[in-house]
Amino acid sequence: MISSLVKPLGCMVAMRNKLLTLAALALLAGCSANPIYSTTGVVLSSYSEGEATPYVLQMSDPEMACALGEGIDPLLYSFSRVTSAPDSTGSLLMLLAGNCSEYRAWEAELEYLRHDYAGNVPAAKDARERAKRLNAETAKRRYIAFQRAMAAYDFDPGAEELECPFLFEDQDELTFMVGLLTGMQAIVNDANSGAMAGVPRNIAPQAERAATCLDNEKWGGLPNAVRSLVWLLLPDTRPALSPDPWEVLENSSKLSVDAGFRVSMALEAVAAETFGKPEVLEDLIARFAEADNTIEVNDDYRLLDEVARDVIQFSSDKHWTANYGYRTPRRHFGKMSPEREEEVETMDLDDLL
Repeated sequence: MISSLVKPLGCMVAMRNKLLTLAALALLAGCSANPIYSTTGVVLSSYSEGEATPYVLQMSDPEMACALGEGIDPLLYSFSRVTSAPDSTGSLLMLLAGNCSEYRAWEAELEYLRHDYAGNVPAAKDARERAKRLNAETAKRRYIAFQRAMAAYDFDPGAEELECPFLFEDQDELTFMVGLLTGMQAIVNDANSGAMAGVPRNIAPQAERAATCLDNEKWGGLPNAVRSLVWLLLPDTRPALSPDPWEVLENSSKLSVDAGFRVSMALEAVAAETFGKPEVLEDLIARFAEADNTIEVNDDYRLLDEVARDVIQFSSDKHWTANYGYRTPRRHFGKMSPEREEEVETMDLDDLL
């Protein structure tokens, strides 16, 4: 009798011990996993913001930088599942990833122009469609970068009353500023895709207001360049008595040379193409090439100047490919036709004979 009671009691004790063991293992697993993930996320976010971002901004290889954005963003931003979203660094990484998409869209666009020049209609149509899809991908990535940049500084771009964010360091100002620029680029890319990405156009006036939170001269005229582009896109947003947007863009380009990174010139090129101003584009490309002889590129933001160079180079290549069937020859950068260069001074060999 006693033995029959002891067995069930022993089983119950054993079962309870097993349950306690499983609970302890589960608790230990939770303690050993999540804190490590969280700590790793915090460390990676801190390192990326404090060390990796300044390093990348000093790089002179935009394609390597964009590959970094595509490769690292999913890993770094996945830590938003276990800790605070790394929006500041995440914005810059997604911006770089958007540049990769845009480079592929550029190649498809040039391919379209080459086939169009050669009269190969089916190949031209295929390349054109590919360019549209890649522009849509670029627009989506850039819209995400814009949203992350706004979230990083708890800034509500749609608030009725403008309340500028607290930007403690230059890197914060830069991240916020390029976030605004990226939002504008997203709209342009979406337009080039045939509105496949669905980027809301109301972020344009939001970016225009937010750009007033930044020092224009300190940042190479870029805040006013962003505002001018919005004024061209949405004339109703242009304040009374404000100067002509094209004059502001040209002045911003001059300030960008003084600052050592010509992002404002890239924005002026985008505006000239978007609004069909070939004379402005021709003058701008010539000014950019001429500035190569005088500019002292800012070492801290060398990548920005290199990305701007890619934008201007693409504008030049599009013109050359559409009109001559090939990209800009190296010695003709800054010119819009293959006209012969001035006669090169040659040595008179008669006296040596």
